[in-house]
Amino acid sequence: MVNVAACAMKVFLAPLSPADIDAVCVAEAALHPSPWTRGNFTDALLAGYDAYVMRQATGDLVAYGLVMQGVEEAELLNLSVLKKYQRQGFGALLCEHLIHRAKCRGALRMFLEVRAGNVAGRTLYQRLGFAEIGQRRGYYLNSDDQKEDAIVMAKTI
Repeated sequence: MVNVAACAMKVFLAPLSPADIDAVCVAEAALHPSPWTRGNFTDALLAGYDAYVMRQATGDLVAYGLVMQGVEEAELLNLSVLKKYQRQGFGALLCEHLIHRAKCRGALRMFLEVRAGNVAGRTLYQRLGFAEIGQRRGYYLNSDDQKEDAIVMAKTI
């Protein structure tokens, strides 16, 4: 189920390009205790990962996501929604787009990792049909140098 706010606001999806990396890095630093670096995003593009940005008609960044495709499987590496757009359905829209693209490219299953404490993210993924299949203890480093578990989830697509 998609939130009505996401349907009412005019947004568009476009492949992530090098020109988007500055805005994405600013958002990444504001959203995550251990943000991806400019190098991470650049390397992902060079490696051919499926990467998209969601923008308002005004050009303002709403969300971004990256998927690494493998043989018959895909891994959602990053799905991020800027704070002022969270809980409005944009994450679901972008994730569904990335799932569809992975399926069209031959993936049968999609995996992801999410911080154990990211209740909103875990809830979103469960709503989209992902199920918990494992846990990685101490996988993430928080801003206070404490470690947090990663929940591994998967979905047949």
